[in-house]
Amino acid sequence: QVQLVESGGGVVQAGGSLRLSCSASGSNFGLHLMGWYRRAPGKDRTLVATINPDSRTNVEDSVKGRFAFSGDVAKRTVELQMNDLRPEDTAVYYCYVLAAIYTPGRPTRYSEYWGQGTQVTISA
Repeated sequence: QVQLVESGGGVVQAGGSLRLSCSASGSNFGLHLMGWYRRAPGKDRTLVATINPDSRTNVEDSVKGRFAFSGDVAKRTVELQMNDLRPEDTAVYYCYVLAAIYTPGRPTRYSEYWGQGTQVTISA
């Protein structure tokens, strides 16, 4: 099993900043992807940013230049520094892991894990 612990989030005015952090723990797994998704009110969950084992990042276009995403694959942590926040950034932000689960004598399998979500609210 993989456990995700998120921190950060809150309420700020437009133009403000917030920082989100997430760490993954557990045993017998490797990170295939780790990052952040968000679900705005009334909308589907969408990708914000991810990092892969080669430390390559993928950042959604609408947040480039405003959000700084970083991750440490070895430490299994990711952070999202959100600057110049806009009302449309209001959402529940979820930490995400696609894990490679290793079981002796069995093929590696891949499983997705989600954090409990943290609310980010931007007031106009």
